[in-house]
Amino acid sequence: METRFYHGNLTPEELAQALVARFDHSNLRAQSFSSQDKIIVQIATRGLRRSGGQTAMTIAIQRIKDGVSVQAGEQELLGVAVSLGQSVLATLLNPWNMITRLDDIAQDVSSLSLADQVWEEIENVARSAGANFELSERLRRLVCAYCLTANPVGEPSCIACGAPLGESQPRTCAKCGFVVKTGETNCPQCGTLL
Repeated sequence: METRFYHGNLTPEELAQALVARFDHSNLRAQSFSSQDKIIVQIATRGLRRSGGQTAMTIAIQRIKDGVSVQAGEQELLGVAVSLGQSVLATLLNPWNMITRLDDIAQDVSSLSLADQVWEEIENVARSAGANFELSERLRRLVCAYCLTANPVGEPSCIACGAPLGESQPRTCAKCGFVVKTGETNCPQCGTLL
């Protein structure tokens, strides 16, 4: 399961609507369910499709402070693997069977890239809303523990009282957008070396 955090002016509703609009067509069916500040989007192949194997994927979108977190489950590929296996077996038995299985193979290849297509759509929507993995403008302010003055991130000392701010500087992981504490060498969310 992969999780990414987008900071900025982005809502779970925007992402869910974009995913349903992009993937609810032809051989795929997309639907969303919401509960409080969390939206679940399910994308799966239609039950009565003519070609290819079955696949499915679930995306959980939740509102966080200054943005959203997106958690994508592992894509179910067993049906696609079975369909590809049938195509290979049929072709091995009789090479002319390849012609009758072309639609299945094309659909299976398309299904294999579903997870990449989902993340691509999420990135496009986030980019158009001005959201990304960097700290949002509100999180770019650091409050001095001594005098409670808001300071820009990166200031070595408080602009009002001069107290050191070095240990409390926030930053985000470049791979997933998780807000990381000072002193951490690996992202606690995705494990990326910082």
